[in-house]
Amino acid sequence: MNVAIVGASGAVGQEFLRVLDERNFPVDELFLFGSPRSAGTCYTFRGKQIEVKLLQHNDDFKGVDIAFTSAGAGTSKEFEQTITRYGAVMIDNSSAFRMDTDVPLVVPEVNAADAKQRPRGVIANPNCTTIQMVVALKAIENLSHIRRVHVATYQAASGAGAAAMQELYEQYRQVLADEPVTVDKFAYQLAFNLIPQVDVFTDNGYTKEEMKMFNETRKIMHSDVMVSATCVRVPALRAHSESIWVETERPVSVEEARRAFSSAEGVVLMDEPETKTYPMPLFLAGKDPVYVGRIRKDLANEHGLTFWAVSDQIKKGAALNAVQIAEYLVREGDLSA
Repeated sequence: MNVAIVGASGAVGQEFLRVLDERNFPVDELFLFGSPRSAGTCYTFRGKQIEVKLLQHNDDFKGVDIAFTSAGAGTSKEFEQTITRYGAVMIDNSSAFRMDTDVPLVVPEVNAADAKQRPRGVIANPNCTTIQMVVALKAIENLSHIRRVHVATYQAASGAGAAAMQELYEQYRQVLADEPVTVDKFAYQLAFNLIPQVDVFTDNGYTKEEMKMFNETRKIMHSDVMVSATCVRVPALRAHSESIWVETERPVSVEEARRAFSSAEGVVLMDEPETKTYPMPLFLAGKDPVYVGRIRKDLANEHGLTFWAVSDQIKKGAALNAVQIAEYLVREGDLSA
């Protein structure tokens, strides 16, 4: 298997290197691509030094079986045909193609088979907040169809990239040192603060991040579910948290939900209120699953359940989900190996 990573120097690109190695993904030759700023940088993969090549419109992707792209929507759109021209499957981590009708939007635990229908040779990785939510929702959907979802997200600095994580560190240091606070990656100071805006606002008053959760969930789950989201940036470093309320066609008991989460693919139940056991981002950064806890009946809705979910959005919310898609295609014989 010849594999390429586009955007190798970014936070997700670096996570790709770790995840491919951790999961022993079959790689015969690995190619790394990046911008003029990162071209020439070397990274080690399985004991071998690999130099980042400049991404160009040429024949560099000839012989590549699968290309993981994480260099922004503009780059993905510009280089789509260059990457796929010779048959490479492009698994894209940007927002470029997610809602295109001829591009599957895939979370393997939910709709893996959609990855087989890719007329353009492109598979889209959903938004990180959507990924962790639908992995959890799938367990409930299997019990009773979900009509509505209300969700409030608590999104870590890492969702804005490696530089944003560094900025949060620096802001805390500056505040404690009584120095002027640097604000560059966020709309406001994030240290000791919450920012009720992730991405830009749209005409209906929701942000693009919030509308992604609405549109992507429906596409992934092949569902008419209505999703209303409020996305908040919080001063955690890594791993997103979500408070989720679901309304199902029939009432689902807490006991049913616990059993469903316990057996759900990609989910770990962490729900023992008596011992203060519940998911928290501080302790779950770097982990693979979606962790679920605080499961309760919704006091305002007879058909409602509410629960709390935490997952590392750089890992499951980006690199891991994309690699799992590739693993599925290999298992199905849909890629050479």
